[in-house]
Amino acid sequence: MIRWLFSKTIRDAVAMRKHVRRWYCAQRDLLSPQAAAAVMLAMDELQAAINEAKPNLGRIRIKMEELEFAANKWLKPYPNAVWRENVEVLLVAIAVAMGIRTFFLQPFKIPTGSMQPTLYGVTSEPDFTPVYAGLDDQAKIVSQQLQLQQAIKIPTGWARIQDWFHGVSYVHFVAPTDGAVDEIAKPWPPAFFSLYQRIEFAGEWHIIWFPPDYGEEPLRYRAGLDPGRLFHKGDDVIKLRLHAGDHLFVDRLTYNFRAPQRGEIVVFDTHGITSLPPDQQDTFYIKRLVGLGGETLSLKQDYEVEDVPLMGTVPTGHLVVDGQPLSAATPHFTNLYAFADVHPGQKTLEYQPNHYYGHAMLKALAPGESFQVETNHFFVMGDNTFNSLDSRYWGDFSSDHVIGRSFFVYWPISQRFGWGNQ
Repeated sequence: MIRWLFSKTIRDAVAMRKHVRRWYCAQRDLLSPQAAAAVMLAMDELQAAINEAKPNLGRIRIKMEELEFAANKWLKPYPNAVWRENVEVLLVAIAVAMGIRTFFLQPFKIPTGSMQPTLYGVTSEPDFTPVYAGLDDQAKIVSQQLQLQQAIKIPTGWARIQDWFHGVSYVHFVAPTDGAVDEIAKPWPPAFFSLYQRIEFAGEWHIIWFPPDYGEEPLRYRAGLDPGRLFHKGDDVIKLRLHAGDHLFVDRLTYNFRAPQRGEIVVFDTHGITSLPPDQQDTFYIKRLVGLGGETLSLKQDYEVEDVPLMGTVPTGHLVVDGQPLSAATPHFTNLYAFADVHPGQKTLEYQPNHYYGHAMLKALAPGESFQVETNHFFVMGDNTFNSLDSRYWGDFSSDHVIGRSFFVYWPISQRFGWGNQ
């Protein structure tokens, strides 16, 4: 090893022998016995010269020339050798990446807002989706969103680049003439990285280059693009500020050596979980693990939260496991049960997005209800329990479905970047 470090001749000889050996192994079944023996003899003699106690560099160079002669004489050159080598390197890189993804770290994108404010899905300003969800006082909601739209200032230059690093992107389309939006095509290509999206306005198609990820809601809902809505020339048809959903690595290694623990954020495969809606049975979910096999779960009411969208007043409470209530001292539940903005004795709270109020008491964990977790099964809930389709709605699931735990948020570079959001 030391000789290899300090002698360029030895390094070249080792690299040459390795290259010829790979070339020889690829063609061995095609070579005649005479050719195979000649090439193998030349490789062995070079290796012997390298392994001498006091290597003679002149002898090594001679053996390198002999090996080169044998290889050129007996081995067949490959057509397009440069392309072949590059393809081999690419295939090896892909294999290594797939191995890391399968056994160690798998990239994952937060699809929805069910884990807010611990982990975020895609959000936007303005966001007209509450109107399409049928919330009351829609005129007020539209007015508020239009005010947000007018207040957006789209930066340029270095400020725009800084926003990009923080996961903030913009979509801006100004009406080129009087008219309305006729049709909105889906971004293309539909997976991975989209190059463009087409919008038909006043009978003409226009292109938005490099559209951002709109998350669970399409562009039409986020921008409030109702068919038939008239715009005048120069009006902002679309003016959106979008915040990218959190992209994280899933640790697929740890659970090979220990079982998942309560409070950890787990990613699991929904394939075969028949209690889920049919359109959700072939995807991945990310939720917080709150119940283990054999446990009985319930919620002890602490507060009532008023004006929850589409729900009205909802009771919330602490999780009780086999009769023992969890608290802010329970690992991973500090934020859920801290209630820093609640006054002593206060029992009724007004709903505020992305505020922790404990767990919403709904469905399987409604007031007076309890749930028995099956053996080798898990019960999970999203931190945003007012807006999370979780085990309260579709029950527990087999531990075999878990693929790993949340490990590291690698994008965007925000306050949630890193491994502290657990």
